Amino acid sequence: MKVVGHFINGETCIPEGRLQDVFNPSTGQAEKQVLLASEFTVKDAITVAQSAFSAWRNTPVNKRAQVMFRFKALLEEHADTIIELIGQEHGKIAHDAAGELQRGIENVEYACGAPQLLKGEHSKNVGPGIDAWSEFQPLGVVAGITPFNFPAMVPLWMFPLAIACGNTFILKPSERAPSCAIYLASLLKQAGLPDGVFNVVNGDKVAVDTLLCDERINAVSFVGSTPVAEYIYATANQNGKRCQALGGAKNHAIVMPDADVDNAVNQLLGAAFGSSGERCMALSVVVAVGDKIADQLVDKLQTAMLDLKVGAFDNPENDFGPLISKAHQNKVEGHITHAGQQGAAIVVDGRGTSVADHEQGFYVGATLIDRVTPDMDSYKEEIFGPVLQVLRVESMQAAMALINAHEYGNGTCIFTRDGEAARYFSDHIEVGMVGINVPLPVPVAYHSFGGWKRSLFGDLHAYGPDGVRFYTKRKTITQRWPSSGVREGVSFSFPS
Repeated sequence: MKVVGHFINGETCIPEGRLQDVFNPSTGQAEKQVLLASEFTVKDAITVAQSAFSAWRNTPVNKRAQVMFRFKALLEEHADTIIELIGQEHGKIAHDAAGELQRGIENVEYACGAPQLLKGEHSKNVGPGIDAWSEFQPLGVVAGITPFNFPAMVPLWMFPLAIACGNTFILKPSERAPSCAIYLASLLKQAGLPDGVFNVVNGDKVAVDTLLCDERINAVSFVGSTPVAEYIYATANQNGKRCQALGGAKNHAIVMPDADVDNAVNQLLGAAFGSSGERCMALSVVVAVGDKIADQLVDKLQTAMLDLKVGAFDNPENDFGPLISKAHQNKVEGHITHAGQQGAAIVVDGRGTSVADHEQGFYVGATLIDRVTPDMDSYKEEIFGPVLQVLRVESMQAAMALINAHEYGNGTCIFTRDGEAARYFSDHIEVGMVGINVPLPVPVAYHSFGGWKRSLFGDLHAYGPDGVRFYTKRKTITQRWPSSGVREGVSFSFPS
């Protein structure tokens, strides 16, 4: 069985150590094993990255950008290989994996603009003969800890910009989907990145804790569940590190009585069931304003869901694929069962879904649950599966109050034809990313991604302008050259 190792100092390495199976979710079979890094291996990667930092930070920024330009071209050239790796280890259908990769490439494009992004500011004659300027300097060795659900996109949110800013980087991808990160590292090397600037260590909590506690790591970026995000953020802060930790979500879509119902249904299907619902931006809750629009939505959703195809990643005709593991499949089905036990109406039931010739795969079919209430466990918790729940309220104010009261504030949207309602919604909803008739309001690469409340821990969002701020520190220089022979007296007052 193939073993996926690490990428350290420009080469793959597979030292002896603990192994863990890597499953193909479409078949339910373990097809690879991943090597789990020891503390020694992680520290070795940190040492390598620290040694590479001095030369890399002093590499002209335009030359760092040129590496990113070549890397972008290689990502596009080898897209089919990356898409295949995503499908094998996550189960994402090829068309969905291609979309993931494209959104990641957009962040590489943004990093190509590093010469402009890092210019700083200059002011002449801030005082008599005194000039001042600011510049952005890299932090040093930084780390990223990324989830299983986006093996390409989320790492590409992090390391291209961090590297373009002059840092060296250590990536700890999910041990459930480890191969994509190793392949990205090999493409970076082909693009001309010096050895040691980018390193990949596969592993579990041992690797994570080593990164969080080693004093040579200056910043940590994380994407995952909220309980883990809280742990990452607290531990990083205790060890004096800058940290951004993106956590869980419970994303609501308000459907107003004046909405285009057919369009809303089409948008909701893709937003709820794309990637099997394993997205932190998945729309998992519909808040229908009034029973009339709720009945229409449920009826049309139920009909449309009959045509959805769930199956293996390598069939492009499928709409979505399996969940990541047997344990997660059981968890999602348990949420569906519990919702029914608590009084919700299971309109379309995805439990027990079986795919021909892939009977051992981790499949849950598209599920629709109506008449959910805020006190139900399925509403309170992030299910992270192909489950769409419908809540019914009497007014837009009640819908917004429901969303604002939830502990998560990652993404939300409203379907309406009323511009005044949309404007009020976007101004007053307490959520970080908002869509108006846009169900997945993921910001483009030159904005920044992040939620509110318990969906984000840290002061800065991911990628875009906030990413530049996160991966750099500002230095401001004030300079004067006195005239030759001039000697000044002592002054004890603050200069102005």
